[in-house]
Amino acid sequence: MDIRAFLAPYNPWVDQGEKGLQHVPEFTRPVFHDLIGDLQKLPQIISVTGPRRVGKSTLLHQVVRHQLRQGYPPDLLIYYSLDDPALFRPSIQRDGFMEALMLEVRRRAGRKRVFLLLDEIQRLEHWELYLKKYYDLRYPVRLVVSGSASSPIFKKSRESLLGRVKDYHLLPFSFREFLLYRVRDDRDLFTELEAIYQDGTTLRGKMVGDPRHLDLRQVTIRAPGERLWRLASQAFEDYLREGGFPEVWEMETWDQKVEYLYDNQVKKVIYEDLVLAAEFRKPELLKRFYISLLEQPGREVNLSRIAEETGVLPAQAEKYLPLLEMTDLVAHVEKFRKSALRLRRGNIKFYLIDLALRNAVLRVRDAGLSDPTTLGMYAENLVFNALRKWRGTVAFDYYRERDEEVDFIVHLGPRKYLPFEVKYRENTTEGDLRPIRNFMRRFRAPLGIVVCKRAEDCGPRDGLFLIPLLHFLLMFD
Repeated sequence: MDIRAFLAPYNPWVDQGEKGLQHVPEFTRPVFHDLIGDLQKLPQIISVTGPRRVGKSTLLHQVVRHQLRQGYPPDLLIYYSLDDPALFRPSIQRDGFMEALMLEVRRRAGRKRVFLLLDEIQRLEHWELYLKKYYDLRYPVRLVVSGSASSPIFKKSRESLLGRVKDYHLLPFSFREFLLYRVRDDRDLFTELEAIYQDGTTLRGKMVGDPRHLDLRQVTIRAPGERLWRLASQAFEDYLREGGFPEVWEMETWDQKVEYLYDNQVKKVIYEDLVLAAEFRKPELLKRFYISLLEQPGREVNLSRIAEETGVLPAQAEKYLPLLEMTDLVAHVEKFRKSALRLRRGNIKFYLIDLALRNAVLRVRDAGLSDPTTLGMYAENLVFNALRKWRGTVAFDYYRERDEEVDFIVHLGPRKYLPFEVKYRENTTEGDLRPIRNFMRRFRAPLGIVVCKRAEDCGPRDGLFLIPLLHFLLMFD
């Protein structure tokens, strides 16, 4: 096997230097800096997972460019996509590919290790065994691999690498990342966004410490300046329509955006990836189940009831749920219990990883921007996506008793609860705040966060802290 012939088209920087990476965006997502830090400090294999077309390959190429700029020898930076059609020719013995590749790695390596970046690693059968072998043999190689979250087989295989791999799960761009991309050439606004994020990091750190000793009247949370607020308000509508998949932003028409999202993020996942992995005979039932969840994100549902409504057997619904979550189409949150231990599943609430998928599947052209109810659902969904990325939360659920509901309860430790309520409306009354206040009294929570709409409502209010949605989203990844 002429391994160099396979590698040459994928590694133009060996001959051209950084010019071979002119197509790679200069803008880097915040995760890039964490990944680079781990490459320098940790011995483990680095894996990058996530949905289709979310930027995994771009991230790997940005790692190559970073290393080039640090003066690393170009021939010690090897990238290859295992989705390469040349690898599927009948004359190619795929079993010998990794062996030939590692022989090439050993040939190139001298006193420095080779950085080997393998894209779409799940395309190689038994890939996890190869990585385990060469990691344990201490080959002179630094391994970075990527795999699609739409492949349940990939996640199952990765379990055998426990302790040998650190995973970065790449999701669609958050609103903060979307806005950072918009202002990437404006140093003042970019710096202001970073400062607001640092405020959020400081605040979350204090909350995790002990919210009983946190007086928000003494916490500095700088409000976005007028220019940033105006730009964020305009970008927010675009984000609700187009979501966090970068390739969508460059498309000219609404129809192109819708077809792209539906084909790549829904149709291919359900009708190709999951059919292959789970051997579904009737994938249209899974699609019907998924669409039922899209209709009202954030509503409380019972799996048996939703199965009946969609003509799906309860046993099938129990099977569909983890698959849809595994492929990053939906996520769920369970009903509040004082203990994190859950003996059985009751009612749950579903949220979407990216709201633009709802727009694409249901053909919601204006993203519900003219409908206060839909906009309220979207606001709650965005808060959920922000909170689930909050490192340090012990558990995360919602509260509902009789006719009172609190959107999210973050567990910060034994009997330490931080309730969040989303009230995205023009006026937030004391009646709106009664459920969260009652929860705080019943469970002795010293602090509650209310995510509201208007900037003028921001600030402390008798044990609660109100913060506008746009400001809140800028404080989270």
